[in-house]
Amino acid sequence: MDIDWKTVIIGLVLAIVLGLILGAVLGEWGGTIGYLLATIYVGYTVGGDYMNGAIHGALVGLVSALIVGILAIIGLGILLGAAGAAVGLIAIIIGAIINGIIGAIGGVIGTVIASR
Repeated sequence: MDIDWKTVIIGLVLAIVLGLILGAVLGEWGGTIGYLLATIYVGYTVGGDYMNGAIHGALVGLVSALIVGILAIIGLGILLGAAGAAVGLIAIIIGAIINGIIGAIGGVIGTVIASR
């Protein structure tokens, strides 16, 4: 199985844009809903079987967690020093787990929609 990086990158951009817009409109859960919608798009676009959708959705989750975690390390490291950087590192680990799971679920949902 080959990874369709173009679809993953488009999904990542969609996750950021939808997350920001829906987060501003809907509040706390808006970002998660936007992220889920982006991973559904990734699963729908990539096609194939359920595993393919799950892998591509999880990749969007892992890459987004890495980006947010790096920004947290930089931002909190500047504000709080080493303790802030440690918090950013923890954010990468927790974000990778949570976003990976949500992304995989969204990818499978998108694949199911595409197969109908």
